[in-house]
Amino acid sequence: MQQLWSDARRAQLWRTVWLAVAQAQQELGVNIPQAAIDGMRANINTTDFAAVATHEKRLRHDVMAHVHAFGESAPAAQGFIHLGMTSQDVVCNADALILRDALELIANKFARVIDRIATFAAKQRGLACLGFTHFQPAQPLTLGKRATLWGQDFAIALQDIQLRLAGVKLKGLRGATGTQFSFLALLGDAAKVEQLEAKFCGFLNWNPDAVWTVCGQTSPRVFEATVLNALAVGACAIHKCCNDIRLLANLREVEEPFEKDQIGSSAMPYKKNPMRCERATGLARFVIGLAPVAMATASEQWLERTLDDSSARRLSLPEAFLALDGALDVMTNVLGGLVVNESVITNRLQNELPFVATEDILIAAVRAGVDREKAHHAIRQHALAAAERVKLGQSNDLATRLSADSLFAKVNIANALDAKRLTGRSAEQTDRWIATVATPIRKQFSATLAHEPTLKV
Repeated sequence: MQQLWSDARRAQLWRTVWLAVAQAQQELGVNIPQAAIDGMRANINTTDFAAVATHEKRLRHDVMAHVHAFGESAPAAQGFIHLGMTSQDVVCNADALILRDALELIANKFARVIDRIATFAAKQRGLACLGFTHFQPAQPLTLGKRATLWGQDFAIALQDIQLRLAGVKLKGLRGATGTQFSFLALLGDAAKVEQLEAKFCGFLNWNPDAVWTVCGQTSPRVFEATVLNALAVGACAIHKCCNDIRLLANLREVEEPFEKDQIGSSAMPYKKNPMRCERATGLARFVIGLAPVAMATASEQWLERTLDDSSARRLSLPEAFLALDGALDVMTNVLGGLVVNESVITNRLQNELPFVATEDILIAAVRAGVDREKAHHAIRQHALAAAERVKLGQSNDLATRLSADSLFAKVNIANALDAKRLTGRSAEQTDRWIATVATPIRKQFSATLAHEPTLKV
């Protein structure tokens, strides 16, 4: 990701755009000598950034600084580089190529995280655990089912990323206000202007149908806002998953991978802090915060173009991708090595089972002929008394109290406390999510998933 957004990559793409335009113009009859084309092609990757900096200091224009430096590298092309073009014919087309590659990379990493979650969910499909609503004990589920909730968020994010990837378009060759006047003046024929853009796309190996139908001086900044929003949605999925893992780590139910020589705290030697998830949470929060920047940039473009988009885009686009890319690497690492403390999970569930099973006991009592309100009142009284014992550090005796109450003589209390039964269809839902959501993603990204990355996060 750093390479995709690097100065070297951007300079390479700008020179690639200039070469593609010159080749297309030459084929349509513009008198550009072959030596100019050859010189440009030979210097795609030879940008002298010191020379660029010198020119930019003098010219106060980054694109023209690169035009001068490119011309110095390829003297035969000096009079033909940037012919008929405006700066955004270079910048926007190059940025589209970067966006395509960056979105592809992000999509691959989302797929890898989903693969990790699916593997974890399959392994833990049947492990009953205490559910939480409002972070208070609630009906049980399985740990595998809980993981599918993370996976579902990542799958939604991936779908959004893929939608944006499919929507990436070139600006095309449109000139200062998007009218193509300069190219019409150069070529003298509207049909040739159409051919110029098609040939330009061909030299870039780009589908000529994937070009914006109309634009001003720039490609639509609204589209970039949708891209940043898609990245922010992905960051939301990361943030939520990390928060859950951090909460469960506090309960000692799960732990991040922890290396032999890793230090959790400089002051408290016993600690195993969830530092990876904390890092990913911070990165995700940063990405979420950049989405409004892109929306403001899009909404504040005046008429055909104003320049206040430029400085914001140079920060918001690469930084959002870089931060999300790093957070996804962290999630791949964490979810591929998440430690499950099964005994802690089971003990917590058993301690809370009598409470969370009370709704089921109430229903069973009514089926046995007990008045619903009488049963509810009795269960409530017994539950409050048992809760007081728990607060004093004593055992939860709710099941014993209910068994001794004649009102519940026909209720099978032991059956009501069967944790596996109380998880409902958690295991089946886990299997269904893996089969219908994760498996198609695994197939689509099989080439990516076949190569295991080496991550040090």
